[in-house]
Amino acid sequence: MARRDRRRPRSPAPPAPATARPDESPGASPANGSGLRALLPDLAPWHASADFRRLWLAGVVSNFGTFLTFVALPVQLKDLTGSAAAVGAIGAVELLPLIVFGLYGGALADAYDKRKLILSTEAGQGLLSAVLLLNALLPRPAVWPLYAVAALSSALGALQRPALDSLVPRIVAHDQLPAAASLNSLRWTVGGVAGPAVAGVVVAYAGLGAAYGTDLVTFVVSVLLCLGLAASPAAHEAAKPSLRSIAEGARYAWSRKELLGTYVVDTAAMFFAMPLAVLPFLADELRAPWSLGLMYASFPAGALVVSLTSGWTSRIHRHGRMVVLSAAAWGLAVAAAGVAGNVWLVLLLLTLGGAFDMVSGIFRGAMWNQTIPDELRGRLAGIELLSYSVGPQLGQVRSGGMAAWRGVRTSVWSGGVLCTGAVALLALCLPGLMRYDARTNEHAVRLRAQRAGGAA
Repeated sequence: MARRDRRRPRSPAPPAPATARPDESPGASPANGSGLRALLPDLAPWHASADFRRLWLAGVVSNFGTFLTFVALPVQLKDLTGSAAAVGAIGAVELLPLIVFGLYGGALADAYDKRKLILSTEAGQGLLSAVLLLNALLPRPAVWPLYAVAALSSALGALQRPALDSLVPRIVAHDQLPAAASLNSLRWTVGGVAGPAVAGVVVAYAGLGAAYGTDLVTFVVSVLLCLGLAASPAAHEAAKPSLRSIAEGARYAWSRKELLGTYVVDTAAMFFAMPLAVLPFLADELRAPWSLGLMYASFPAGALVVSLTSGWTSRIHRHGRMVVLSAAAWGLAVAAAGVAGNVWLVLLLLTLGGAFDMVSGIFRGAMWNQTIPDELRGRLAGIELLSYSVGPQLGQVRSGGMAAWRGVRTSVWSGGVLCTGAVALLALCLPGLMRYDARTNEHAVRLRAQRAGGAA
């Protein structure tokens, strides 16, 4: 599900009341105990919602296939062209479809049945994997289909992701949404750690055809799982997809300064402090080229630790403050990695940065899912897609350009410092983000009451 994502969400229980005790978060679950059990992921959404289980399992299968193609495609381009610029151009051809179709996909998700959108885009992605497989089996594979598939895959993923994101609040109880975000994060981070390693072995020993063929099989399995999802038609109040409806979603996001804060904080953090483009050069400067694979895995490894110990997140209610603090801490960890001279310390700091980024992601997702009205959910999910996807891609341009101008280490540490400074400035400019409290925020209270009325 949501293919080629470069980044980085029980038995039925009544919704939480509109007000809560000062020491009780609406997201708290009675399943959370003390000690080690309190740190483990809250499985309440998994037990309560059959549709959430189907989506989660489909995502696990699909994530595995995603990493096979994620590794195989640049390897094939490198083999066919021998050009690093040709490999880097993959990100360029993906960016415009991501922007255009991400916004339009949000409008579609509000206006049409989300289940049908998910199934159709997933099937389309499977056809693209078939194209890659056929091209790889040719005596002389062509280069242009690789770019065409990358662009079309980005477009289909951008169309699908808002439908996926906006479906979760419909199939999961309101008070269980933070736990659902943590479980979805766990799904992605497990794939982020294990997927590249498995993909590297498959590509090296079984070949590109095996990688693309396995990816095609994962699409078939994912579609079969999603066939069991219940229909999810548009809300009666939903506007038909148009430029006017997209603008309506943008106006709503602008009116919600705490939501706007989550978008700009994440975009700033990724633009200034995402160092993936320079990691191969950083490994060489540390005289440890063997560490490159570990560097790539360090961010998802840190995120995985947070996901596996995410039980505490359901008891936090000042989500905006956590978004800001964790984004600033991400920048500090990356800055320290740029200064450190020991490769093991660098790996530790990058892992710590991945952990902070995951904390920020969990609470951003909780704020989005617990406060955005259903009739606007898809369009806002399209804006969210841009906030957490465009930032990292532009960040590669920044880090690579700075490395060419001032050196690799300077690119890394200066990006981390700029990230922390930008996040602090944004927190001052958007006090509503720091004040956000899931127990008392008017939008969260209203949506919680609506869900409670619907359940009744």
